[in-house]
Amino acid sequence: MSKSLKLYLGAAAGTVVVLGTAYAAANSAVNYPEVTVTYTKPVPQAEAPATVVDKAVEAPAAVSEQTADAPVRLAEAHQARTTATDAMPEVSTEAGRFGLGRAALPEEVAAWNHDIMPDGSNLPVGSGDVWTGDDVFAEHCASCHGDFAEGRDNWPKLAGGQGTLADKDPLKTVGSYWPYLSTTFDYIRRSMPFGNAQSLSDDDVYAITAYILYSNDLVDDDFVLSNETFMDVEMPNAEGFIVDDRETTEAHFWAEPCMEDCKDSVEITMRASVLDVTPDEGEDTATSEETGPPVEEQAAAPQTEPVQQVAAEEAAPEAQAGASIDMALAAEGEGVFKKCKSCHQVGDGAKNRTGPMLNGVVGATIGQVEGFKYSNDMAALGEAGRSWTAEDLNAFLEKPKDFLKKTKMSFAGLRKEEDRLAVIEYLKTFQ
Repeated sequence: MSKSLKLYLGAAAGTVVVLGTAYAAANSAVNYPEVTVTYTKPVPQAEAPATVVDKAVEAPAAVSEQTADAPVRLAEAHQARTTATDAMPEVSTEAGRFGLGRAALPEEVAAWNHDIMPDGSNLPVGSGDVWTGDDVFAEHCASCHGDFAEGRDNWPKLAGGQGTLADKDPLKTVGSYWPYLSTTFDYIRRSMPFGNAQSLSDDDVYAITAYILYSNDLVDDDFVLSNETFMDVEMPNAEGFIVDDRETTEAHFWAEPCMEDCKDSVEITMRASVLDVTPDEGEDTATSEETGPPVEEQAAAPQTEPVQQVAAEEAAPEAQAGASIDMALAAEGEGVFKKCKSCHQVGDGAKNRTGPMLNGVVGATIGQVEGFKYSNDMAALGEAGRSWTAEDLNAFLEKPKDFLKKTKMSFAGLRKEEDRLAVIEYLKTFQ
């Protein structure tokens, strides 16, 4: 490094030190004013009191005139705020604590007051029938909840589940679990359809609710739900809920919990049978009678029955097939029938689900499967002696709503004729 550069750096460092010291000394010599202003709450219908300045240290001559006028300017600003507050509408008690806001107007409260009570209070005027609800449901709800309110993927089921509440895994739907119809109406009106809440008219909400009731076999297909007929509907689980009275009925169970020295000694009397989480006492604890079979055996056991069931289902078409059945076509129909399995069952042990079981449907009387509640129009076809011929099944599967307007089957239909013929041939194997 050159000699001149060293001299320049030394001089610059010295200058920085001198300037920093001078700045610190000058800053400590100035006494800035301490200004504290207290605002008083304006008194209604009375002259606003003058602003009280609790403390104001007079600015020394060294402080600028602008700083010395600070208390005066703050007082003027407060006076302007007080004048504006006096011009506001009357405030509520809560708002008055802070001098903010006003009481909500009745129409503003009504715009947010959407809750419908179990006794029907606050219901809007309107109505909707089952079949209008079928159309609205198909447009706005079926993509998540299925055509028959049977649910899709992880979206909830809205129909079915009657008689399952005592089961280990109950199906809780509008028809099986919900005690009040008002909950259904309120929820649809407030939150649905998903992603576009509160876009439905009140008549649409009545219609969707009517269709959900119909899907749960709680009303007939000619039912019209309205603010006048709302309370006529009786929900199956209306008596399934009680008032939570544990504070009085279970008070005798309450006691101060034991936090230490609760037992003289602690002994392990049983070991965990699935997960090895029991503390080890230092000895070999092989699986005993209490632990049950090994985990591997427990995991493998449930697989036996499903495998046998699948094998039985695969063998069923061949066992039941007659000489007049095209087995190659029936095999194709089995693949197409996967579109129907969410609602219909076939084979041994088949039961009615969202739709009726279909064993023996080809050639059978229309609308006569025992235990299934058909629409009135579908049942009327059977009462008139009409049966499911191959021609009628073909027409029905093509577009159910064209075959019969008032049918519970909202499925759009199979557009390809080869798919329809294959399904019919497959159904023949379950006569």
